[in-house]
Amino acid sequence: MDIKLELVAVPVTDVDRAKAFYEQVGFHTDHDVTVSEEIRFVQLTPPGSACSIALGKGLTRMAPGSLDNMQVVVADIEAAHTELTARGIEVSEIDDQPWGSFVYFSDPDGNGWAVQQTVPRKAPEA
Repeated sequence: MDIKLELVAVPVTDVDRAKAFYEQVGFHTDHDVTVSEEIRFVQLTPPGSACSIALGKGLTRMAPGSLDNMQVVVADIEAAHTELTARGIEVSEIDDQPWGSFVYFSDPDGNGWAVQQTVPRKAPEA
């Protein structure tokens, strides 16, 4: 049996502000549908990803900003850091760990993201 993670709800206070932020990061808007005054569904997908995020109104009971450590993976952390910075995203410096190299950022509500290169840039010190 295949089980595929395809959609994760991200709790936000302002759907338009969050949508603009994730588009600035580089996510593609797949859907933006207002179903009623109580429900709006916005689906965005990172380039090359099989999993999308959903922003909206009436989608989740999680508090805005409560999602922490969502993780995406890239082949080149230095290129990702450079591109995100060029797009105006405030990212951390590169954090090298034995299990990978990371940069971190948060959306306007404080939902936290990690960008990981699974092969560390530097070999662990002995």
